[in-house]
Amino acid sequence: MRFGIAFANTGELATGAGAVALAVHAEELGFESLWAVEHVVVPTGYASPYPYSSDGRMPGSEDSPIPDPLVWLAYVAGATTRIRLATGILILPQRNPLILAKEVATLDAMSGGRVELGIGVGWLREEFDALGVPFDARGARTDEYIDVLRRLWREPATAYEGQFGRFDEVKSYPKPAQTAGPRIHIGGHTRAAAARAARIGDGFFPARNLATALRAFRTECERYGRNPGDVEISAGVGLDLDAIKRARDELGVHRVMVPPFGITVSQARDGLSRFADSVLAHL
Repeated sequence: MRFGIAFANTGELATGAGAVALAVHAEELGFESLWAVEHVVVPTGYASPYPYSSDGRMPGSEDSPIPDPLVWLAYVAGATTRIRLATGILILPQRNPLILAKEVATLDAMSGGRVELGIGVGWLREEFDALGVPFDARGARTDEYIDVLRRLWREPATAYEGQFGRFDEVKSYPKPAQTAGPRIHIGGHTRAAAARAARIGDGFFPARNLATALRAFRTECERYGRNPGDVEISAGVGLDLDAIKRARDELGVHRVMVPPFGITVSQARDGLSRFADSVLAHL
C-alpha cells in the first residue's frame, strides 16, 4: 500500500518555502508521492459545476493561488531524492502535447525517473473557452494526446497524423529516465473515464463514487481484454486504519490519497505526522 498527498500545491504549500517544507517532511515520514492540481485560469463567476462538491464550487476562492503543477514539482524535486512527483490531475486536452512531452520527459530525466502523470479531460468549460480549446471534443483529444506523448517518449523519431494535429518526423530529447515513459493515470469518476483507464491507462484515479467507478472500470477491462490488476488504482478513502485496509483488500486500491491536512505549513506537518503515526506505522 502506497500513500500520496493530494492537493499538494495549495494554500501556503503553493509557495516555494511551503512546497519544500511539505515535500521534505513527507519524504521523511515515508509518503510515496505528492500530487499537484492544475487550473491555468479560473474564469470569474464561472457557471460550470465543480463535480466534487455539493455546491458546485471549487474549494477556496477564485483568486486562490494554483501554481503550475510541473513547475511546482520541479521545484520540490531539487529538495528531495525519493518521493514521486505526480500531477493530480493535469488537464491534458488544454496542453500542446509536444511541449508537454518535453516538459515531462525533462522532469523525469532530471529527477531520476520519479514522475507520475495524472491526467483528466477537465470540467470547467469557461477555462477551455478562455484558452481557445474546444470543450466538447476534449475526450477524443485526450486519447490522441496520450498516444502522442507515449510515442515521443519511446520512439527515436516520431511522425504523427491525427484528428487534432499532425507533424512530420521530429526528435524529442531528452527521453524520460523511465524507459516506457511516466505512467499515465486517468482521473475521473465517469463511465468514460473508467473506459479510458481500462483501455489505455497505466492507472485509474476516481475522485468520487469509488465503488461504482471501480465496478465500471472492471467491466470495461473485461470488454477490452485487460487484466484490471495491471492498472494501478489510486483513491481517497476513509483515513482510519480499518477503512484503508478494506480499500486495499476489498476494492483493490493500491495507493491511498490523503489531503495535506490543512492550508498552512504547520497544519500540514502536524496532520501528516499524526497520520504517519496512526496509519503508516501499522501497514
